[in-house]
Amino acid sequence: MINVFIVDDHPLITEGLKSLLNDCVDICVVGTASNAIDALEALKKQPVDVAFLDINLPEISGVELCKKIRDKLPHIKCVALTTSNERSHVSRMMQNGAMGYLIKSSPKEELVKAIRQVHLGGYYMNVNVQEVAPKSVQVPFLTRREKEVLGLISEGMTNNEIAEKLFVSPATVKTHRENLLMKFEVANTAALIKLAAQQGLLSG
Repeated sequence: MINVFIVDDHPLITEGLKSLLNDCVDICVVGTASNAIDALEALKKQPVDVAFLDINLPEISGVELCKKIRDKLPHIKCVALTTSNERSHVSRMMQNGAMGYLIKSSPKEELVKAIRQVHLGGYYMNVNVQEVAPKSVQVPFLTRREKEVLGLISEGMTNNEIAEKLFVSPATVKTHRENLLMKFEVANTAALIKLAAQQGLLSG
């Protein structure tokens, strides 16, 4: 069972998400909060696997909350849920540890797919790659290990699968993945693979 927590200050959104996920046999919404402070307190007290964070929260933003969760409760995987697909918002959420970024108008199928994929250690985004990828990017310098990780990411492997193959910890793989996103100046795995392929880094 995947335990999900929702942080959003709009009751209609919260109730709508709970209703959408209600009949999923492997997903359970274990709690909700309307602000970051209440969310942090609740997350400390109950087992949560995936947390949906609205970016525009009162007082403390979802971007800041994401970083706090990453620092204090690193076992919880965060997914941004917002109306904004601005590249700056996407980049900041990913830099702060988010493993997914969903637009609030996403259909149920995407929500469920995102939860399952993120829970397994993968990334999930449904924002347009063209909107978040820079128009011109130079080929960045990659270490040998980063090239290995990039190749395995392109094969669709999760952090845990890559960690097992390379005999390192999932946290180490996560760090390599984040470094790759920053070096290529992209916000998600899809954009990373697309750009790497365009630059001939996935051949051979």
